[in-house]
Amino acid sequence: MAGAIASRMSFSSLKRKQPKTFTVRIATMDAEMEFSCEVKWKGKDLFDLVCRTLGLRETWFFGLQYTIKDTVAWLKMDKKVLDHDVPTEEPVTFHFLAKFYPENAEEELVQEITQHLFFLQVKKQILDEKIYCPPEASVLLASYAVQAKYGDYDPNVHKRGFLAQEELLPKRVINLYQMTPEMWEERITAWYAEHRGRARDEAEMEYLKIAQDLEMYGVNYFAIRNKKGTELLLGVDALGLHIYDPDNRLTPKISFPWNEIRNISYSDKEFTIKPLDKKIDVFKFNSSKLRVNKLILQLCIGNHDLFMRRRKADSLEVQQMKAQAREEKARKQMERQRLAREKQMREEAERTRDELERRLMQLKEEATMANEALMRSEETADLLAEKAQITEEEAKLLAQKAAEAEQEMQRIKATAIRTEEEKRLMEQKVLEAEMLALKMAEESERRAKEADQLKQDLQEARESERRAKQKLLEITSKSSYTQSVNSSTTALPTDLSSFNLISESLSFDFKDTDMKRLSMEIEKENSGLPRMLR
Repeated sequence: MAGAIASRMSFSSLKRKQPKTFTVRIATMDAEMEFSCEVKWKGKDLFDLVCRTLGLRETWFFGLQYTIKDTVAWLKMDKKVLDHDVPTEEPVTFHFLAKFYPENAEEELVQEITQHLFFLQVKKQILDEKIYCPPEASVLLASYAVQAKYGDYDPNVHKRGFLAQEELLPKRVINLYQMTPEMWEERITAWYAEHRGRARDEAEMEYLKIAQDLEMYGVNYFAIRNKKGTELLLGVDALGLHIYDPDNRLTPKISFPWNEIRNISYSDKEFTIKPLDKKIDVFKFNSSKLRVNKLILQLCIGNHDLFMRRRKADSLEVQQMKAQAREEKARKQMERQRLAREKQMREEAERTRDELERRLMQLKEEATMANEALMRSEETADLLAEKAQITEEEAKLLAQKAAEAEQEMQRIKATAIRTEEEKRLMEQKVLEAEMLALKMAEESERRAKEADQLKQDLQEARESERRAKQKLLEITSKSSYTQSVNSSTTALPTDLSSFNLISESLSFDFKDTDMKRLSMEIEKENSGLPRMLR
């Protein structure tokens, strides 16, 4: 029994030693985390745990935000978590957000995680239209956001429509112009292509450098009333306090820089701003809720402290952080350069490989074409050989014909020579014939004259014959004997064929010399005519 009592006592002591815990959900701009927190933890304990988990050292910009009855509140560092007016349901949700904004993001934001968280928060505020951004600046900021997410633009990867699901522009800007999503994407991509070579942290910092120049950047607005009951807006930011008309959040009516404010205080719902210059009237305003006044005071104190801190030398912690950041930046720069060189070498190697593959394909195609050409050449060679044989046979025939033609030419030449000779002879013969014709004409005329003479002589001969016959008859009648008369006929020339000469033994009246002369001329004519006719 004593053992059972001891056992119950030890269990009770163990139970008492176990701390009570509750679950907390922390929502950052890009993630959610859950932690088991002890009931006794203060706000600083939970905040430090979140910062350690994120690896964040620039803790003074951030805080844990929660909402009570539509009013924003921030977890106090020196107060227990469960002592805040937080919901009792678990998990208890807080938002890890930037509470204070830097004057110059490039100079003040040291860690990359700090830059990234600011980038995400400012981007969301612009898209939710809590920060007014002109259309041109909206497109430029969207291009840096795309560069931060997708890296360098590659037309082979980032094809048309790759931004279709991205929220990059405020709806007010989209509705302001009659442009399709494709047209907006084209404009954003044109700027995006210009950011080649920028790393994610560099693109995000360029985004913040542009955003910090917007009028509503880093300003927390609260609805207030002045002593006259006029509705106004109070703006709290890194530079001071600003009073706005409710309809114009861009240009303040009056501003109170932090270095010109002597004191800020509130009593119940009344808030008092006392300038350093005593000549300037104290500005008093009222807010609708006491909780709002507390929030305004928190933001004023925090922004004022940071304002004064920026104008002093950096603390040792900040100096170490900046030194480490510079080293880390230099290391990352060297790493990026190395990666860029490797990427360039890889791209060159890929281009070389692609070129070699292209060349290989080209060589294969050329080899295939060469093989086909070779086959065609072989076929052509066979055809050419056959054709050459045929041509050779034709050449032989042509040579034979050429020889025959040569012989014919020689014959023709010889014939031509003979023809020329014959032509010359013919011309000579024609000339001789013409000469002969002239001679014959002359001879004909002469013969005509001779014929006339012969006719005359024949007439005379016939007359002589007649006289001789008459005389013979007279003698016969006187004589007792009869003398036979012998007749001889001699052929005359063709032109004188009718001419017959009868030779008789005549009496002394017909002379013998005349008959001899006539016979000789007739023979001469008979022998001359054939020669002229040849």
